Amino acid sequence: MCPGSREEHRGVPVTSPGPGSRMLRGLSLLQLALVLDALLHLELTGVLDDCFCDVESIDVFNNQKIYPRIQKLTRQDYFRYYRVNLRRPCPFWPDDGHCSIKDCHVEPCPESEVPVGIKSGNYNKVRQQGVELHPNGAQYSQAANAGSDLTACERAEELGAINSTLSNQSKEAFADWARHDDAQDHFCELDDESSPDADYVDLLLNPERYTGYKGPSAWRVWNSIYEENCFKPRSVYRPLNPLAPSRGDDDGEAFYTWLEGLCLEKRVFYRLISGLHSSINIHLSAEYLLDEGWGRTVWGPNLQEFRRRFDTAQTKGEGTRRLKNLYFLYLIELRALYKVAPYFERAFVHLYTGNRQQDGATKELLLQLFSEIRTFPMHFDERSMFAGHKMEAKTLKEEFRLHFKNISRIMDCVGCSKCRLWGKLQTQGLGTALKVLFSETEIQKLPERSPSKGFQLTRQEIVALLNAFSRLSTSIHQLHRFRLLLKESR
Repeated sequence: MCPGSREEHRGVPVTSPGPGSRMLRGLSLLQLALVLDALLHLELTGVLDDCFCDVESIDVFNNQKIYPRIQKLTRQDYFRYYRVNLRRPCPFWPDDGHCSIKDCHVEPCPESEVPVGIKSGNYNKVRQQGVELHPNGAQYSQAANAGSDLTACERAEELGAINSTLSNQSKEAFADWARHDDAQDHFCELDDESSPDADYVDLLLNPERYTGYKGPSAWRVWNSIYEENCFKPRSVYRPLNPLAPSRGDDDGEAFYTWLEGLCLEKRVFYRLISGLHSSINIHLSAEYLLDEGWGRTVWGPNLQEFRRRFDTAQTKGEGTRRLKNLYFLYLIELRALYKVAPYFERAFVHLYTGNRQQDGATKELLLQLFSEIRTFPMHFDERSMFAGHKMEAKTLKEEFRLHFKNISRIMDCVGCSKCRLWGKLQTQGLGTALKVLFSETEIQKLPERSPSKGFQLTRQEIVALLNAFSRLSTSIHQLHRFRLLLKESR
């Protein structure tokens, strides 16, 4: 049961409902004309559902202010290495085997090239020699600050292989990256970072792109997510999954009238999942294998693939809704970063890799991003959620959490290793965003000068949160490229 009626939530979900035109004042008339012309071609324009923010404002804010900053930030060492277990068995159905397409495969580096400290799992050990104790308590290894040569494995950029290479420079970098895991309610099934099956993966060497993974295995994953976890009413028979082979006679935008009958919280849940799916589909369409020959591989935007997934005519109007859900998800994670900023702004909090100069630069980039996020005038207001009767709200919040946690477990059923990597990271990033949004009281109580025993984020959660938001920012930026391509194709 949902706390409160739809009328209770209408008109509430934004903290500052100022007109979107404020975000457009920085554009020249020519820029504005190009943006609006492209938007109208996709019918992707106007105010989003369940909030007062509009598509145009997000486009300008993201593409001009956020995208350049988040791209630079996620290329820093602290954010480029993600520890993940890609060998966990699927908990819901028998493993049907991993994808046999070469672009899906895991290609680990030779064991001799993997740093000893990572292989042994001694992530909390710090060298007793060559360690500098920073005045704020962080320990910096002289070895970590020294330069090193790239291994041959690092230079190799196999098309779709999961390259778990770590350079010699990273040996000391991971020695002290373990953080205390808090007792907060998690929205995700977290990987055990100490597991011998967990590896550090360099995200820059393993970009999210089209791998060719599709068919029954991919369909079953998304079908389980949509049909079993998105609060679909029993009276709705048509599959929610856009990949479903047969979707009945009631296709199109008119089908979604059932969604308006749900309470805000359940509508939000569906839109988050749909937005995540849309973002992934944009990445696959934007980084498509266009040509493969002798020593030559060309990746780039596939307009036909993009149209198949989002074109208004080909999707009977559903494509526009899917893209608007992407923008809604962007607002949710943007709000989470806004809310979590005080956690990182404390002087003693460091994004520690062992390289003092680089760590300081990374922290500064993160603070600059937070400063920019604060200028956005139309943040989503999460206080409109779970705001009804106390017991009903608590029950719904727990149901919401468990449904999302279940989706994070489904990611272990993805047969393509690269798809699994990015699926797990983006799901964990969204789960961390939800954790932040519903921990406002704990964040407000954070001590300024000492660590907190309350709200905490592990390094794994931090890396996932920022990289997941980077993926959404990239999707919106890539949408601009597709709009231009659509215009040229007319």
